[in-house]
Amino acid sequence: MPRNEDAIRLRHMLEAARAARGYVGSKTREDFFKDNQCRDAVVRCIEVIGEAASRLSQECQTEFPQIPWKNIISMRNRLIHAYYDINIDTVWSTVTEDLPPLITELEKIL
Repeated sequence: MPRNEDAIRLRHMLEAARAARGYVGSKTREDFFKDNQCRDAVVRCIEVIGEAASRLSQECQTEFPQIPWKNIISMRNRLIHAYYDINIDTVWSTVTEDLPPLITELEKIL
């Protein structure tokens, strides 16, 4: 079981991942690309996931190697620092392909 501060951050990650999936809902890729508000909300959720991951202890990251911590943090950094050049295809694949298994793993941990 993660220590208290890590558990809080893992919960933030889980809440943000669930929110992002909820925003997308049953939207198609084309609907997502046209919906600026939804895209912005999903990008923000991915930023929160990455920020929370970056603040986890090294012990927590080591304890749960099945989660791609470096990829999650790297995605956050790209979204924050290259905000003017966000690849929406990457955001779409993150929310549709990467977040469902992340949610599953976080639920197991918590």
